[in-house]
Amino acid sequence: MEHQSTSGSAWTRTKVSTRQGWTRTRSFAARRARSGAARVRSSLVPAAITALCAVLAYVFAELVLGHEGPLFAATAALIALGFNRDPKVRKVIEVAVGCTLGILIGDLMQAVLGQGYWQAVLVVFTSILVARFIDSGATFTLQMSLQSVLVVLLPAAEGGPFTRSQDAIVGGLIALLVTLLSPRNLQKDAATGLRDLYATLTTSLRDCSEALRSHESRTAWMGLVACRNTQPALDDLRKDVRNAQEVATFSPIKRRSKAGLAETAHTVEKSDLAVRSMRVVARRVISVIDSGTLGEDGTTQLADWFDEAADAVGILGRSLGEPSAAGRHKSLSVARDALGGAAARLDPAELGAGTLHSEALVMLLRPMMVDLIEATGASHDDAVGYLPRL
Repeated sequence: MEHQSTSGSAWTRTKVSTRQGWTRTRSFAARRARSGAARVRSSLVPAAITALCAVLAYVFAELVLGHEGPLFAATAALIALGFNRDPKVRKVIEVAVGCTLGILIGDLMQAVLGQGYWQAVLVVFTSILVARFIDSGATFTLQMSLQSVLVVLLPAAEGGPFTRSQDAIVGGLIALLVTLLSPRNLQKDAATGLRDLYATLTTSLRDCSEALRSHESRTAWMGLVACRNTQPALDDLRKDVRNAQEVATFSPIKRRSKAGLAETAHTVEKSDLAVRSMRVVARRVISVIDSGTLGEDGTTQLADWFDEAADAVGILGRSLGEPSAAGRHKSLSVARDALGGAAARLDPAELGAGTLHSEALVMLLRPMMVDLIEATGASHDDAVGYLPRL
């Protein structure tokens, strides 16, 4: 009986373990399917642009230049354009030049040395050295060597020794043209990223308010962790803005966006500083709560202030969603007034901060509010002018 009971228990555990394994597998497969579907949706436009660019380069080289089977035009366009959410102009130029130089070196050496295996080794060796001399990037070296070895190993082009070099130039130029003329809203992604950032900052301010009211420092820890997790998004946001400014500099149809992108870049920098300050503030809130150095009246006033600041930051985040520049500037003015109203209360005596820890907390809030007010487009002197004199 005991043996049967043990066997039955083992069989039950095996069934439960198998069922749990299948559940985890289905959950994993569902997550992968959802993430894959999201990637497909976000890749529809880049995929269409990339496909159009490659075929357009091939058709141009074949019909306009009269080249037979200009595969290097399509491959150069694909490699130069890449598959990035927001291609960088400099990167497209760099890769296009690398492809063209690699093919040119292969054509030249093939014309002088002929075609064969030892020639291929010499061509790749020479391409790598030339690439390292021109640029330190690994991508540039890879493209040059790859294109040169293809040239020397594939059958010679029917149109002459430098036909494939011309095809590569066509592919690179078309990739650059598509990058500059693509109908992309350069400020949309930055505005979306900033709204997400301000949503996190608003949540962190509310967490600090709740932590003060409940005397529970773990709630402030949640706000601190949320702010820390914004750094990768901030780094990506800064890169997106730089790429957009680069496109606006070279693209004839995007130059009107330069002024708006300069404002966005300024907003990103000031927002980054404000979030960094918020991390320090959250740690100070934790210290104030754990030390118990703030009285009940001061706790209530500081909690109210954090709620007021959260409301103002929320207005700032919503203002970035305005489609027109005039509407955005008007909303930013409203946000500036709301942030300035909160900043005007940052006097330790007014907020009931009578101890060293609580005074330090109020003083840490002042530079954060200056950065946020500057993020609305105000000058540094105007932002500092909202603060009360001490």
